[in-house]
Amino acid sequence: MPATPAWPPKSTPRLFVEQVLTLGATLNISGNSAHYLLGVMRLKEGAPVKLFDDVSGEYLATVTRVGKRDLDLTVEAKLRDRETTPDLWIAQALIKKDRFDWIAEKACELGVARFIPVLTARCVVDKVKDDRLRAHMIEAAEQCERTALPQIAPLTKLDALLKNWPADRSLYFCDERGGEPFLDAIGDGPAAILIGPEGGFTDSENAFIRALPYARPVSLGPRILRADTAAISAISIWMAKNGDWAV
Repeated sequence: MPATPAWPPKSTPRLFVEQVLTLGATLNISGNSAHYLLGVMRLKEGAPVKLFDDVSGEYLATVTRVGKRDLDLTVEAKLRDRETTPDLWIAQALIKKDRFDWIAEKACELGVARFIPVLTARCVVDKVKDDRLRAHMIEAAEQCERTALPQIAPLTKLDALLKNWPADRSLYFCDERGGEPFLDAIGDGPAAILIGPEGGFTDSENAFIRALPYARPVSLGPRILRADTAAISAISIWMAKNGDWAV
């Protein structure tokens, strides 16, 4: 006899929703999400859709009504709880928009818990759109089967960020001028990684950071890295040593 096909199929689309999901709930989907499900995926009544809400986990829903520009999904089963996220923050100085968006996207894929945009003296831009960052994170989470999204902190000036820093959270300062090898410096407990802008930190910023008791200047190796490369490299090193890659 032929084997029973897996359900839901691997091709089942995944969708993030703002509404907290519960069994039996019916959600109306419109806008870009409806266009994707109806126009791109061409779903019909009875088709499965995976949903996640960044709160309770991932669920299996079924298309129960199809309109011209919207559709209804009814939640039928819970697939898994929201994943546990390693307690890692990244404090990233603003860089050019496309590269900053890319860092936010990859930070989500890699499992960062909190994303902090930081304004420093040499930043080439001074504004960030949280909704754009969140959209990139959501798209990454949908494609990579994540059930958790990083929190996005408000844009914060460097001095204000450091003056209010939680004393129990280590701050690994990725300094192109040198420091302890990052892999050796990583310890237990809550952590954050600080990455500078395209032009690096000024002399006064560098000295200020180095004077903080909870800041540890670290090196990412012998090569000078662009800000976006440094961010992803540092996150990957921490995850491999003390995050859920090390489990």
